[in-house]
Amino acid sequence: MQSHASISAVSELQLSVRGPVFTPADPGFATEVAAFNLSTQHQPHLAFGALDAEDVSAAVKWAAERGIPVAVQSTGHGATNAIEGGLLISTRRMLELSIDPLEKTARVGAGVRWKAVVDEAAAFGLMGLCGSTTDVGVVGYTLGGGLPIMGRKYGFASDHVIAFELVTADGTQHRVTQDENPELFFLLRGGKGNLGIVTAMEFHLFPSQDIFAGGIYFDGDHAATVLQQFSEWVGTLPTEASASLAFLRLPDMDIIPEPLRGKFVVHLRYAYQGDAATATQLLEPMRRSAPFMMDGTGPLDSTRFDTIHMDPDQPVPARECGFLLDRLDGPAREAILRHFGPGVESPVLMAELRLLGGALAAGDGQDTVGGRDAAFSFFMAGMAVPPLAELLPKVYDAVRQDLRDASNSGTFVNLHGHFVDAEDRERAWGPAIRERLRKAKAELDPQNMFSFGHVVGLPVIDQTVLLEDVVTSGADAALGN
Repeated sequence: MQSHASISAVSELQLSVRGPVFTPADPGFATEVAAFNLSTQHQPHLAFGALDAEDVSAAVKWAAERGIPVAVQSTGHGATNAIEGGLLISTRRMLELSIDPLEKTARVGAGVRWKAVVDEAAAFGLMGLCGSTTDVGVVGYTLGGGLPIMGRKYGFASDHVIAFELVTADGTQHRVTQDENPELFFLLRGGKGNLGIVTAMEFHLFPSQDIFAGGIYFDGDHAATVLQQFSEWVGTLPTEASASLAFLRLPDMDIIPEPLRGKFVVHLRYAYQGDAATATQLLEPMRRSAPFMMDGTGPLDSTRFDTIHMDPDQPVPARECGFLLDRLDGPAREAILRHFGPGVESPVLMAELRLLGGALAAGDGQDTVGGRDAAFSFFMAGMAVPPLAELLPKVYDAVRQDLRDASNSGTFVNLHGHFVDAEDRERAWGPAIRERLRKAKAELDPQNMFSFGHVVGLPVIDQTVLLEDVVTSGADAALGN
């Protein structure tokens, strides 16, 4: 498909929307397209900051009429692969948020981050099913399934969606529920960005009382002992308890607590909802597994969920890789320690085993979230800066190869990391789901307008260079920017 956008065409876009339109020559363009992951540098030919669903609809119609591919971004936490060419629609200004404390539901616009929902819901004794950081966007997280802190008790975030509001490739606005557009409702919950742009979402909330959670840091010298105990301990946990174990090579920076600064540590993350005495008792086998450096577990307000995993709260350049494990047996533990144990020089800052099961495994086949039968999520992240950036892909490939016997072929969309080709980016879905996604994609987006990110079924649009005639010093005046 060839696509062109002249100065007059871009002017038409400006006249049809209320939000700002940016060309690469405009002040504010770089800020508009910037991702949280600083290693990903988006290079669209045009950027647009939508204010509401009508804005998104008008921009998509404009692009469809001209054969211009469309990408969407809110916070940019999931920006593992760069957007090149086309129109990037930023939804970060779409900040509608309301809580219904009687129905225990929330409604959010496409730009709302979990932090805003968590804080607002806490006033009513409620919480949403956020993940390890509340800095991510609610909608993008949920479209990929959404793996919550309390996932073993409640399931994936996508399990509890009530409704989506969606703009499809022709610019039409849809309300999507179990009763209205049931097939689309099925596919959006875990299908990520295949079929349109979600402008708003409604979902259930849950009681936020009686959370016992936090982290325990062990000296990395005890990694083998802690990992062995973890592999045995997780089999004893009830569904009310969630846990993960991370191997961290922490930088020598002021933002790191002094006892941990510049150290290799093993970080147990734990969350339990229920009686605090029971939570403490369940945790004891891990507390006794090895001497610990810091213990930050205890009663925790839901507004402090970020303190469990301590994910970065500032943009960083990162390259990530994730896949799923069916077991954590002796060979798997040995492989993990070969790559991330004591004395190993590794460019990977974090390698995490996250326990699955419980309600996460209880899907009834009513959504596209894969990997429900996996035992663990395994996720790695490293700083994508020279010379580490060149080393990370080789390390990730080696780890995947060494853990091949313990892993299945799947991945979670949100924890997949950088994908190398179309086949790789489809690993999140089994054959039956892929076929349903392809069918819907062909019907709703036959020109493959939404060709960026985790899409299936259609080849990426061949583009001619867009906007060459507007990215000039005279373009700003012509566009009124």
